[in-house]
Amino acid sequence: MSAQPAGKSRSNAPSGVSRFEIKSAQLSALTLILKSGDWSATAKDLLNQYGPAGESPHFFEKDALIVDFSQLTAPAELKDFATLHKALKACDLLPVAFRAAPVEWTETLEGLGWANVPDSSNESRPEVAPPKTEAVQEIIREVIREVPGPTTLVIDKPLRSGQKVYARGGDLVVLAMVNQGAEVVADGNIHVYATLRGKAMAGARGNTQARIFSLCLEPELVSIAGVYRTSENPLPADIAGKAAQIRLSNDGQDRLIFESLKT
Repeated sequence: MSAQPAGKSRSNAPSGVSRFEIKSAQLSALTLILKSGDWSATAKDLLNQYGPAGESPHFFEKDALIVDFSQLTAPAELKDFATLHKALKACDLLPVAFRAAPVEWTETLEGLGWANVPDSSNESRPEVAPPKTEAVQEIIREVIREVPGPTTLVIDKPLRSGQKVYARGGDLVVLAMVNQGAEVVADGNIHVYATLRGKAMAGARGNTQARIFSLCLEPELVSIAGVYRTSENPLPADIAGKAAQIRLSNDGQDRLIFESLKT
């Protein structure tokens, strides 16, 4: 038997057969945009909203998360950052990457197993080659392809306290009452063709164009793309108990706008 040369390994795979393949992929991920360097306070707010004992427990399902540092309003340090990291995991979020962090933080964040992804707002545009001068015959073919629209989840029974319904990737339509203590959540719009007394969270994955509609608005909490208002702040008299819609303002101030639905 001849000896195998040093430094080479023998493959058991048949000749010309590969055991694996690496391809590019596009994965959906949430983004946490940090606006304060007070990690402990931010962790507390997250746990109050999405933690096991928070307002919306089990809202996330091991969703991949990118932590964005681009909007920190004041200088910060990574001291005690582990508090925030632990809170994210307690909320069933999986931090996998970061962006726009100070250079001196890179080694520490990569030590958590996070990838450093580029800030899309600062990416340079690729140079475009000048068009060729020779004449080119252009052939145009019309391509018609049916693109499926977002899904809509319809609920036709009343929702009791403790029940939660989530329309992932689409709109939610509820044809009966949403009682106090119940939650309705959608990545798109929420339509309640009855009384809304529980919690309603539209645009759950950051859709700022989402809206909430109800024929009788008496909610414990309403939220659009993370901007929320609770019953501790009473609704105006012309909105409370009336048919109304809720949307985000168009001025970039992250304000909830309540408007009467006149019939």
